[in-house]
Amino acid sequence: MLKLSGLTVTYGSFAAIEDVTIDVAEGELVVLLGSNGAGKSSTFRAISGLEKPSAGGITFDGKNIAGQSPERIVKSGVVQCAEDRKLFPQMTVHENLIMGAYVHRKKKKEIRQALENVHALFPMLQEKKDHAAGSLSGGQQQMLAIGRALMSRPKLLLLDEPSIGLAPLIVEQMFEVIHQINQEGTTVLLAEQNANAALKIADRGYVFESGSIVVQGTSEELFTNDAVRKAYIGA
Repeated sequence: MLKLSGLTVTYGSFAAIEDVTIDVAEGELVVLLGSNGAGKSSTFRAISGLEKPSAGGITFDGKNIAGQSPERIVKSGVVQCAEDRKLFPQMTVHENLIMGAYVHRKKKKEIRQALENVHALFPMLQEKKDHAAGSLSGGQQQMLAIGRALMSRPKLLLLDEPSIGLAPLIVEQMFEVIHQINQEGTTVLLAEQNANAALKIADRGYVFESGSIVVQGTSEELFTNDAVRKAYIGA
């Protein structure tokens, strides 16, 4: 479904990622592991059209999307939920969700169905539909950010550090929901530092260090890899 081939993204003379090759098959949940600055977000920005690759290719459903506009990439079915949520704090929960459906704004029936699906996944968003997004707790804001991304009806959902800043119990609930989203048919590419939680729900993973992939394998292989355990999970 998604193929990155020798992808390189540079900022001036600095290579944020270099020669990155990743495959994500339809229906999979794949995790990118690594510390801050390792290259996960730069990879996501290139996939989403927010950064133009300096080398390499990106194909989605067999079509080249490298360098396309973010709106066109969203329309093709690739939707990113950003690390810092990027909600509209003064707007209501409902208004934020509707903004997520902007690329499908002429398809009223599909928007209503997407809204019902999001409310079924996150009942709290229906209960607080008239509340300002900025008044929600951190966990609720993360649910809203994911819900808003789902309003675009993605084939591939990019989740950038969804657990950051959340209490352990909320993190557990969040990963259960992410797993459910995947089980219901949405392919997920997840960037995370919380390797323990991410590998429990992922099919496969890639480990980033200094802009390059240093280890890849199934979740079980990464769980039992001594270097990965020491760096990201704890012995």
